[in-house]
Amino acid sequence: MKKGQAPDKGDIRAFLGPGSSFEGKLLFDEIVRIDGRFKGEVVSRDTLIVGSEADIEAEVEVGTLVLSGRFKGNIRAGSKVDLRAPARVEGNIITPVLVVEEGVMLNANLQMGEAPQTEKEKKS
Repeated sequence: MKKGQAPDKGDIRAFLGPGSSFEGKLLFDEIVRIDGRFKGEVVSRDTLIVGSEADIEAEVEVGTLVLSGRFKGNIRAGSKVDLRAPARVEGNIITPVLVVEEGVMLNANLQMGEAPQTEKEKKS
């Protein structure tokens, strides 16, 4: 995947489509896209893509987050958080890099710089 480009549909390994709903803990190693409703926890070192139709209430710990939908909760990204219109974000964000596109509504506490190691990373 080239820098600044959205992942190709062929790169996505799991997909929660519009109209679907899931509650629980999502663990993955490759690119995942959510366009439905999700409530719970997401953990990955890879990329989570949240489409513009998505409604997420979660604790998210990922490598990269590309967010266009509605999000409420806490985000910890090891590499980058990319907020794209019409995203609406409420919560806390910890990331070394934040990209915010014009048109995004952002009501969050932000901590930038090196993300502190998670318990999972400390054990590795």
